[in-house]
Amino acid sequence: MKILQVNCVYKTGSTGKITADLHNALKKKGIESVVCYGRGPKINEPNVYKTCSEVYSKFNNLISRFTGIMYGGCFFSTKRLINIIKKEKPDIVHLQCINGYFVNIYRLVNWLKKNNIKTVLTLHAEFMFTANCGHSFDCEGWKTGCGKCPKFKSETKSLLFDRTAHSFKKMKKAFDGFNKNLIVTSVSPWLMERAKQSPILAGKQHTVVMNGLDTSVFYPREVGKLKLGLGIDDEKIIFHATPIFSDNPEHIKGGCYIIKLTEMLKGKNVKIIVAGSYPENLKVPDNILLLGKVNDQNRLAELYSVADITVIASKRETFSMVCAESLCCGTPVVGFKAGGPETISLPEYSEFVNYGDLNSLYSHINCFLNEARDKNKISASAVRVYGSQYMTDKYIDIYNSL
Repeated sequence: MKILQVNCVYKTGSTGKITADLHNALKKKGIESVVCYGRGPKINEPNVYKTCSEVYSKFNNLISRFTGIMYGGCFFSTKRLINIIKKEKPDIVHLQCINGYFVNIYRLVNWLKKNNIKTVLTLHAEFMFTANCGHSFDCEGWKTGCGKCPKFKSETKSLLFDRTAHSFKKMKKAFDGFNKNLIVTSVSPWLMERAKQSPILAGKQHTVVMNGLDTSVFYPREVGKLKLGLGIDDEKIIFHATPIFSDNPEHIKGGCYIIKLTEMLKGKNVKIIVAGSYPENLKVPDNILLLGKVNDQNRLAELYSVADITVIASKRETFSMVCAESLCCGTPVVGFKAGGPETISLPEYSEFVNYGDLNSLYSHINCFLNEARDKNKISASAVRVYGSQYMTDKYIDIYNSL
């Protein structure tokens, strides 16, 4: 069997790491594996292709701002991708996260359909069934075809026109009739149920495959020296991991709530540690430690391990690698209900409250901080759910079923 994955990036970002992990795991099982990706640096590895230059992707991004169509264009890079698929002749094409202005999604899906290529589509966000935005939040326009979008400029980056209805029609047309050779996987039960409600993917075969992670990296570490290195004595530690930490109330990752939480915790022997890039002029209370962006996965695992609890403040997450990573390191999770996290977490070691309800969040944090937990026990339970081996085996079963 030969599998060809297509993803926006490779080895970077959550989906790039997932794609790389699956690629390597398949090879270890004796399954031929090929990866095509469009964005980021060129990586010289056997059977790994970069299909789009950064200049060309930026050009397509610019064109989409004038046309209002996010997932079209990309004529030459899409042609290159299709030619690679023709050359490699995979048994299965596995589409991961394919936004990013490197491929014409409508053209690619239509080509796979017309050529009877067995295809797995993994949903990491909502754009494949909304045909526009990655997170629709409370909007349900995608259930009836979009159009008259109040946020088309911010969501589609269009400078002039609301083309959301046209984009929806193009995406639906691409998937119409693509049933026999297509299986749609979602990274959480919440995301799958939403996908089923879209006219674009309704009636397709759906299942859930949760993202897997490398449990040889994410496991409980010895914390004595780690605490000394962070200047921590006997304080309780709350950890928050985010790509970008901002005090902007509109930011999807909810950094403003973390700052409000630190103010509520003043006077208590508690410190909040934040891993994530942040603006130079950001002002935070004294009981919060900003570490900046943490790229090293082992360092990230150490930070999860040193924490007594991890807090997630996002408004929307389709999965939550932070939740999975924290639990694999033996650290409980508390956060806002954001869609995915509350449906993929371990209920006995996590708690989620309504978005923005700081008082309830604060109450549950206190409960967890005041309870002794066996990190090794939490980790053992988490590894059985989030280990990359489980993800790989599930995908192999799906490949074999096509």
